[in-house]
Amino acid sequence: MSTRARTKPDSQDKTRAGAQPAALRIAAIQMASGPSVAANLSEAEMLLEMAARQGARLAVLPEYFAIMGMRDTDKVDVREADGTGPIQRFLAEQAKLHDIWIVGGSVPLQCDSPDKVRNSCLVYDNKGKRVARYDKIHLFGLDMGNESYQEERTIEPGNQVVVLDTPFGRMGLSICYDLRFPELYRAMQPVDLIVVPSAFTETTGKAHWEVLVRARAIENLAYVVAAAQGGYHLNGRETHGNSMIVDPWGVVLDRLPRGSGVVIANINPDYQQRLRTSLPALHHRTL
Repeated sequence: MSTRARTKPDSQDKTRAGAQPAALRIAAIQMASGPSVAANLSEAEMLLEMAARQGARLAVLPEYFAIMGMRDTDKVDVREADGTGPIQRFLAEQAKLHDIWIVGGSVPLQCDSPDKVRNSCLVYDNKGKRVARYDKIHLFGLDMGNESYQEERTIEPGNQVVVLDTPFGRMGLSICYDLRFPELYRAMQPVDLIVVPSAFTETTGKAHWEVLVRARAIENLAYVVAAAQGGYHLNGRETHGNSMIVDPWGVVLDRLPRGSGVVIANINPDYQQRLRTSLPALHHRTL
């Protein structure tokens, strides 16, 4: 499995984001996770270290980073109680070790139903303290010939919008299929940085992924960090990849088409505020 990381921001990054302090450097991590939690955590550890070495102060892991099982029910078998378990310990330890904030993609947590999980995005600060939890609200369903997914069979949906104050601005949490529901992001206002850990299928991703990510950035005048699964998985699934960081004008600052690696860019609050002053669309809303 190839691993790629950018060592310098591209020209758009320099122009749009400017020379920012290390505290405003952020990363999206892309993986092609398999059925072994231990193997996935080992790869995530390597990629988090890579992001930290490049100066990232925030790293976002993809949805299902710890397990892409051979069956949908595999994630139920490894689900954890809220606040304890090897996946949650890993995230806390890595955040503290590297002195970075980590958005833990999604973690399968226990719920009231014995045969389902909450698909939960967990945020840890740079001291290893958990500071937020978001449970995926919109559950993916697709039936296209030989390709069929019904997340409702194994996932219990959440019902709370989650936004938190961070050193990187007001950060809104969402997961994958949420991206198709713009009203969720409107409910986050005010929001400066949106994270979207995902596992978009290749079928839907090649048609809609980039346009949806950039639309969420443009309409909210917010940075979007979209960390994706990207490649072929042992269960036969193919995910679209193309993890990207997009600025509030809809410019893709960095992306990774396929494989494991790190996407990295600076964010610039001054630039974001200038855009919002020049085009005050958020103040022009009437609904």
